[in-house]
Amino acid sequence: MKKKALVAYFSASGTTRRAAKALAAAIGADVHEIVPAQPYSAADLDWNNRGSRSSAEMNDPAARPEIAGKVRGMDGYEVVFVGFPIWWYVAPRIVETFLESYDFSGKTVVPFATSGGSGMGGTEAVLKKCCSAQTAWLPGKMLNGRQSDKVLRTWVEGLGL
Repeated sequence: MKKKALVAYFSASGTTRRAAKALAAAIGADVHEIVPAQPYSAADLDWNNRGSRSSAEMNDPAARPEIAGKVRGMDGYEVVFVGFPIWWYVAPRIVETFLESYDFSGKTVVPFATSGGSGMGGTEAVLKKCCSAQTAWLPGKMLNGRQSDKVLRTWVEGLGL
C-alpha cells in the first residue's frame, strides 16, 4: 500500500484483534487497539442480559464509552481502517467514541468487522455521521475466519488506495 495507513480496532473477545493484525501485516499498516478506559467483563458482554453494560450502551444511541489512550501521530495517516465486532447489527458505541475523537477530514476511512452471524447491517451509515463531510468513506468488509495475506491485499488493492 502506497499511502500511510493505520488499522485501528476494538476487540472484545480477540476475534477482531486477529483480523486487524492480519490486515495490518498484509498491507504494511500500523496498528492501534481501541481500549476501553473501563475494560469489559464477561458479565458486561452478556448480550442475553438486558441490564448488561453492553446491552445498556447499545440501547442508548448517545452512549460513548471512554477510551484509554490516543493514537500517536494520527495526523500523519492518510487511510484509517476501523475494525470492530458487530453488536446488535452495528458497531459497538466505543467505535463512535473513537471516530468522534479525531478529525478525519481529508482522510479515507474503511470499516471492517467480524461477526458470528450477521453482516455489517446499517453500521456504515451510523459511523459516517461521526466524521466530517470531508472524510472519504470506502465500502466495508466482513473479515470472518482466517484471511490470507493475498485475499487481504487483493481487497485493499481493489479499493484503489
